[in-house]
Amino acid sequence: MAVTIKRIQLWRCEVENKPGALAAALEPLATAGADLQIVMGYRFPGQEDRAAIEVFPVTSKKHKDAAAQAGLSEAAIPTLLIEGDNRPGLGHAIAKALADAGINIAFFIAQVVGRRYSAVAGFENDADAKKAANIIKRATAPARAAAKKAARKR
Repeated sequence: MAVTIKRIQLWRCEVENKPGALAAALEPLATAGADLQIVMGYRFPGQEDRAAIEVFPVTSKKHKDAAAQAGLSEAAIPTLLIEGDNRPGLGHAIAKALADAGINIAFFIAQVVGRRYSAVAGFENDADAKKAANIIKRATAPARAAAKKAARKR
């Protein structure tokens, strides 16, 4: 399956890093029936008493109201959601292609479930995110060709 890359809008809040902070932020969204695809929670290095929570998607008025109730608002960081078939070295291929193009990655989180990967990447500005989407598409092209070849051999 081909890689898909789409621009997404993370919703974010900063909280006190304490037990229950993530649950409290997610509660209004859960009550409103939001089906979140991405939930990130992390503390700030060097500021162990502060943390950030980021979620996606928040699209309907009901879910936006719930997010606001939880203290979440639209994050300013340009973000891409990247999904496709996994293969060894794929993360390196993406990171190297972006580095070779001089694009700084603000953050990158990826995981593999079964044979599929999903990654979320943030960039310093809109222009870098747009450029990165094209670069990632090209960098993952060999993975698509290799996956098709492997599928034919099965």
